[in-house]
Amino acid sequence: PKVKKHQLNSFAVDVSEGESKCGKRRQVLTPQRTKIGRNASIATANALAQQQHHQSNQGLPHDALTTRIMDMFKDPAGSVHYLNSESFAKDVITLSRRAQNILGDEPRCLFLQSPSYVFGDIHGNLEDLHFFSDNIWRLGMSLTAGTFVFLGDYVDRGKSCLECVAYLLAMKCLLPYKVVLLRGNHETRDVNGWEEHYGDRSFIAQCRNRFGDEIGYLVWEEVNRAFDRMPLSAVIDQDIFCVHGGIPRATADNLNNNRIQEILSVPKVAGINPPYDHEDEISQRVSSDCIWSDPASEDQEQTTVNVHTGFGDSLRGGGAICFGHKAVTDFLKRHDYSFIMRAHEAHAEGVAVSKGARVFTVFSTSKDHNQGSRAMAGCILVDSEKLQVINRSPAYKNQYVHRRDSVSLHDLSPREIEMRERVGLVVEKQPSMETFDEEEEDEIEGEWEDMEDDECYTHQQRHTNVNSQHDRSRRMTGIMEEDEDTSDVDDEEIEKEKRLTTV
Repeated sequence: PKVKKHQLNSFAVDVSEGESKCGKRRQVLTPQRTKIGRNASIATANALAQQQHHQSNQGLPHDALTTRIMDMFKDPAGSVHYLNSESFAKDVITLSRRAQNILGDEPRCLFLQSPSYVFGDIHGNLEDLHFFSDNIWRLGMSLTAGTFVFLGDYVDRGKSCLECVAYLLAMKCLLPYKVVLLRGNHETRDVNGWEEHYGDRSFIAQCRNRFGDEIGYLVWEEVNRAFDRMPLSAVIDQDIFCVHGGIPRATADNLNNNRIQEILSVPKVAGINPPYDHEDEISQRVSSDCIWSDPASEDQEQTTVNVHTGFGDSLRGGGAICFGHKAVTDFLKRHDYSFIMRAHEAHAEGVAVSKGARVFTVFSTSKDHNQGSRAMAGCILVDSEKLQVINRSPAYKNQYVHRRDSVSLHDLSPREIEMRERVGLVVEKQPSMETFDEEEEDEIEGEWEDMEDDECYTHQQRHTNVNSQHDRSRRMTGIMEEDEDTSDVDDEEIEKEKRLTTV
């Protein structure tokens, strides 16, 4: 068989503001010869980047706030009092406001050059995020070659949502060109405000439990405002399409079937679920497809996928879709891409391959998704024509998360243990593989099936569940702003994919 080569061409893609025939302002794609080879001088690349971007999108220098966040990430056990303080709440609010300015200046689809590290769902798992920090950017992101692409779902399910969000937003503010934060379905208010479903593992509950109702809702809303401005996708080397869920369906008025252009036409501030008043039906559908869709299973390929479009209804319900072999083929052929990298579904191996090895599913948390004690967290290194999977071994031990029966806790008072539990540094002891009997397994599987059934609620039901919390947080937005000056708040091959679990 003929092997297709995917050498980098000499063209880059520029995203600029343009005007349609009807006078509507929109972002347009313009190919241009501005690609910089990876062997080019780092200083030259930095100098050109500074000239080509607006000053408001420049990285911010280290200050006391980012120093506190970096210290917290390096030693969360030593920052327990700070993590439970109002000072941390104010820092998260300030970081969110800084990130809003940077994220708002980015196009809804970013164009990147390898090397790039691609990460999947984090879901508040500080332990696995710390593993990547220890092994990938050990010397710091600024001294590590390439970009870091996170595919969304930073919150919910895990116990350290606030810590993960604070760290990632801080890194985005410090290194806006190296850190790429894409949006997932959990970066919407309908999902991360669904406390009735996720309980104390929901993002809104963690904000409220940590800081109280008033400040907690304000923190939740301000972080969601940053989420509203996150890009939906990225393209690496004009060859790999990165997105949280999957590829969007073409719209009726898109004559040339350019999905990238449709993504670029999404408003820079979009609530999605629920939408803002300025979001039209088309842009909302494109956004929802990007953050909610999944690859179709073999059964779905035979039953629900439309043979003409390649798309079908997802098991998630609520208007979500799945995309089959035809949809993948059409999308890759139209845009001359080779692969799709997405997240959104749990897999015990960290990385899964589907649709003829053209779709990669990356999952970067090993916990909270019923994948067992041997589950791994993974990421992918894209380096020119090489794709390398990097996984966290189950044998890897971190330095700060302890079980309740750990000897390292014997000198701590009940109050100190409680504070560590609140930020996820103390966890309940998990059953070992030797003592994990069938009765325990059946019980846990039953609980997980119930959660999967709940996850198939429609978007409208999620919207109803969170409306009262959303409205309340909107009304409270001004509470802390008045005091700003005094508070310093500036988803199968049948065998390979049957383990994929709804996220």
